[in-house]
Amino acid sequence: MLSDKEKKGRPVRSYVIRSGRITNSQRHAIDKLWNDHVVPYSGELLDLREIFNNRLPITVEIGFGMGSSLIDMARKESKTNFLGIEVHKPGIGKTLNDVELYAIKNLKLICHDATEVFQNAFKNKSLDRILIYFPDPWPKKRHAKRRLIQTEFATIISEKLKIGGHLHLSTDWRPYADHMVSVLEKIPHLKNAIAQNSFWENPKRPETKFERRGKTLGNKIWDLLYRKE
Repeated sequence: MLSDKEKKGRPVRSYVIRSGRITNSQRHAIDKLWNDHVVPYSGELLDLREIFNNRLPITVEIGFGMGSSLIDMARKESKTNFLGIEVHKPGIGKTLNDVELYAIKNLKLICHDATEVFQNAFKNKSLDRILIYFPDPWPKKRHAKRRLIQTEFATIISEKLKIGGHLHLSTDWRPYADHMVSVLEKIPHLKNAIAQNSFWENPKRPETKFERRGKTLGNKIWDLLYRKE
């Protein structure tokens, strides 16, 4: 059943903006560091070379949460530019704090809906890697339409990848993992980098806070890696 908002033609979002508490340090970071590190969304194409002032490979993480894995990758991969997309202000604030703490130079953030960012802000074949770690699985059947990984969005993000670029996804909910496979295996020019319909058993990525919590509950983690052909 559609909600009243959906009946009025508003877009179906893959997230809910929660009124989470922003700490004083997060609020201070937002006030102090936003203009230097958060790229404004205008609906127009972004010039990523100008934003980063170099031609290094570009990795985009969608929904970086509190930013721990994004910060970890940016610190370890100094020859890669990172762009994180998140809508929740506490996560933006925490990540900005860490950017200043570790003097990170290769990371920018966007605070906006990822679907609109990919539709409007990125040129085709402009990204080297796209990361989607533990998106909300929306496990109830009536909420399945809210899942981020749907045919339309998967097609859009595949168009933004360079030839040879990679899409890396992870989830701790097997039905969503199977859903991802069923969607991605049908996207033109995306090929499972492991084997058809197969998961990545030993993924190369930082362990997230969400993942550690899931493992303590006995949850298995499912990773997928696709390559743009």
